[in-house]
Amino acid sequence: MDFDLENPLGNFHDLPCDAVPSLFLIESDHIPPPNYCQSLKASDFDISVRRDVVSLISQLSCTFDPVLPYLAINYLDRFLANQGILQPKPWANKLLAVSCFSLAAKMLKTEYSATDVQVLMNHGDGGAIFETQTIQRMEGIVLGALQWRMRSITPFSFIPFFVNLFRLKDPALRQVLKDRASEIILKSQREIKVLEFKPSTVAASALLYASHELFPFQYPCFLRAISDCSYINKETVVQCYNVIQDIAREEYKSVLNINSTSDTPVNVLDEHFLSLESEKTNGTNVVVTQEQDFKRRKTTDYGNNRRVPFSHFHQC
Repeated sequence: MDFDLENPLGNFHDLPCDAVPSLFLIESDHIPPPNYCQSLKASDFDISVRRDVVSLISQLSCTFDPVLPYLAINYLDRFLANQGILQPKPWANKLLAVSCFSLAAKMLKTEYSATDVQVLMNHGDGGAIFETQTIQRMEGIVLGALQWRMRSITPFSFIPFFVNLFRLKDPALRQVLKDRASEIILKSQREIKVLEFKPSTVAASALLYASHELFPFQYPCFLRAISDCSYINKETVVQCYNVIQDIAREEYKSVLNINSTSDTPVNVLDEHFLSLESEKTNGTNVVVTQEQDFKRRKTTDYGNNRRVPFSHFHQC
């Protein structure tokens, strides 16, 4: 059965509604335990090792779909939470990175050359190239630590469920919202603070942040839908939302420092709305109006370094 991060149980979307809670019930089995983040914070060395291996996985994956390194880093965190740091040596970090990447590639049925990706990781500096048998032995250690639970439940697994709560009828708008939320989730994985939250909480928070960016008029309704969901804890979502907002703010600062003023994050979003506007559906004109309002609000919010209000509710 093919593995899909958005559909980890294979036929989840074909199951009856009473089967929906299954993902929420077992998601904790696919993430590091709660004390993992605290243990990382307590040791600068452990944080450094994780950062190094994450960077190596990113180098290995630079020419692949971004969901591949996301899955590989999920395996990495779960492994480190179970086994700890194997050996404080650069070659051990590289072997762990290659093994997690290899397992993720196999799960996603992505073809790759083990030699080629290792050359890319070494940047031509003559670093060690691991033999296939060595990588396979390390894969076996990782599999054992993960108890062979490779069909990871991630924030992507909950996006369809939460998007359905929003009741957006236009498929194009649903896709824009999902794409932006997915982008936020991918960027947030490097931040260890996000590891404190369950995948469902990260998904809900990312979708709320994306909805505030894209559809500020409907944001209160989306917030109400999330808050009324019995599967999530509102207070925890608030905490995660604030972390994601800080990550997004750093993203904006980075873009503003690198690009000219014509390439601000607000104008980058214009591309999505221009494509929607060209279709001229009935709901598109409303969205374009919302996007114009969003420009004004985002410029003000960012300039004042103000947090988006999370607790206010309007009648929907």
